[in-house]
Amino acid sequence: MNIRSRTPKDDQAIAELNRLAFKRGNEASLVESIRQTNCYIPELELVAEMDCGVVGHILFSYIDLVGQENLQVIGLAPMAVMPEFQGQGFGSALVRAGLETASSLGELMIIVLGSPQFYSRFGFEPSVIYGIESPFEVPEEFFRVKPLKNYQERYRGKLIYPPAFKGV
Repeated sequence: MNIRSRTPKDDQAIAELNRLAFKRGNEASLVESIRQTNCYIPELELVAEMDCGVVGHILFSYIDLVGQENLQVIGLAPMAVMPEFQGQGFGSALVRAGLETASSLGELMIIVLGSPQFYSRFGFEPSVIYGIESPFEVPEEFFRVKPLKNYQERYRGKLIYPPAFKGV
C-alpha cells in the first residue's frame, strides 16, 4: 500500500470509488465541488493505492468555526475505500497520514461526523467536550474533534460548512 497526495490523473478513479463506497454520487460531487473553492487544501487530499490502482481516498478541507474568534479549521469528509478493500486498514492509514500532514501544516483541529468506534482510535472526541457545536442534528457522539498541536482551549463556537456540503 502506498499513501500519497492526489494528482489530477486520479480524479476519475476517486470519483468512481466514492460512488461505489457510498452507493450514490453525492460524495463524488462533493469532492469535485470542494476542489473548486478556497476551502481546498491540495496537501490534504490523499489516496491509497495498490498495484491495481487507487483503492482509497480521503479529503480534508477548511470549514469555519464561528465564536468569539472566527477560525478556519479542518473538516474530514469524505473518506472512501473500495468495497472489496474495506476492513483491511486502508481507511486507518489514510486518516493517520492526514492527521500527520495537517499537524505538520500547523492546523488547529480536525472535525469529523462519523463512527465513534472508528474515529476514537485516532484521538477524536465528542465536540461538545471542546465547546464546539455541530451544525447538524446528530447524536453528540458522532460529531467529533481531534485537537492538533496548535489547538488552544479558547477555540469554541459553532461550525459552519461551506455551500459545497449542502447536497451531502
